[in-house]
Amino acid sequence: MSTAGLGRRAARGAAVTLTGQAIRIAVQVLSVTVLARLLSPQDYGLLAMVAVIVGVGEIFRDFGLSSAAVQAKELSTAQRNNLFWINTGIGLVLATLVAGGAGLIAAVYSRSELVGIARALAVTFLLNGMATQYRASLLRGMKFARVAVAEVAAPTVALAVATAWALTTGSYWALVAQNLTQSTVLLVGMVIGGRWLPGRPRRGVPMRALLSFGWRLVGTQLVGYASNNTDTLVIGLRFGAGPLGLYNRGFQLLMRPLSQLRAPTTTVALPVLSRLHAEPERYADFVRRGQLALGYTLVAALALVAATADPVTAVFLGGTWSAVAPVLRLLAIAGIFQTLSYVGYWVYLSRDLTTDLFRYTLVSAAIKITCVLVGSLGGIVGVAAGYAVAPALAWPLSLWWLNRRTSIPARDLATGALRILAVAGAAALSAAAVSAELVSSPALARIAAAGAVGMAVYGLAALAVPAVRRDLAGVAEAIRMARSRGR
Repeated sequence: MSTAGLGRRAARGAAVTLTGQAIRIAVQVLSVTVLARLLSPQDYGLLAMVAVIVGVGEIFRDFGLSSAAVQAKELSTAQRNNLFWINTGIGLVLATLVAGGAGLIAAVYSRSELVGIARALAVTFLLNGMATQYRASLLRGMKFARVAVAEVAAPTVALAVATAWALTTGSYWALVAQNLTQSTVLLVGMVIGGRWLPGRPRRGVPMRALLSFGWRLVGTQLVGYASNNTDTLVIGLRFGAGPLGLYNRGFQLLMRPLSQLRAPTTTVALPVLSRLHAEPERYADFVRRGQLALGYTLVAALALVAATADPVTAVFLGGTWSAVAPVLRLLAIAGIFQTLSYVGYWVYLSRDLTTDLFRYTLVSAAIKITCVLVGSLGGIVGVAAGYAVAPALAWPLSLWWLNRRTSIPARDLATGALRILAVAGAAALSAAAVSAELVSSPALARIAAAGAVGMAVYGLAALAVPAVRRDLAGVAEAIRMARSRGR
């Protein structure tokens, strides 16, 4: 494909993917807002207790084979078929193991309700396993619109089912139904969008490179998952379902939408960067622009959330969830540093540096687990503080580590990130001051006023600092490219 053609497809993909993600995030926020008023922290805590353990199985269920299929230079029909049956078989095995081990999961937390929850959620392994290669095939073919439709329909239908269930029963089974419905609808959508049926598995098909890539990635994902979910496990074991439910609502309100925003950038970036190996200047420019785009959009939004955590909690969760506000503030800070280092993940995957990614992830996981364990001495707010400190420590390490292994514009990434942090920090402090002054005003008015002040700070920074002005102009250009859909 020509350079111009690749750029147009990337722009179209970004536009479609980001539009789909915007809708998904709206559905996610609506889900948190609606269900928080129908269910209790205990309900959420019970589901989170199972989810943190079941999530480990999800990594094995994928086995890194979705990324392996997307980044492969060539993928035959026979290889795709074999990958489908491998993912489906792994899903079936995991579903059986989790259903059979439900009693053990319940024993870990001393909660008998977890037996039924674990057995029900075990079905999602099989459903997601069957959907894995359909999604990978669509992404490999840059059929982003079909992926977006399925990924929007699934949580929308699931929210409707969960709401109806919660209104009827008011129990945690509404959340179980939500998860099962989402996996089912997603599978149906991917099959319809994929427009292919898997053939029978065949021997003699070259699979070693794909499985090797996947296995190396699994190790990295397992370590990352363990470190990312230490907070949930520690709170569940030490403090119980109620406090875990509070923490979980803050996490779901912020970190899940953030992940949903960042994930599609990898969806678009990975196939593009994989095709730019032989063009180092364009590769570096894509990475540089990617960090600026994430920094002046997501980091800016996270800074505003950190500044207005109290009114944001009141608007989206209601007054009974006020204890979530300090957790939300600290998680927003964590999200800022995670976002700044996110482009490094693109580089690791697109250049097949999965072994190096695994080694770095081991180090960053040790940092995060240590910070969370120390922070747990201060309750759920202390856990959130530890979760925020960890990526702030790991981010510069990530940049240094990656620069040792491959060619990246390390200096540009570092200076660009510092500019992003400086402007975001100034905007957050100004917004927080305005929000505090309006403490007696309605929550929405506080958020609106703080947002206006934050935007004003960005405007002043663009006028006063040429480098920031160039950054913002570059981000605006990228947005225009996406909106034009490559015309």
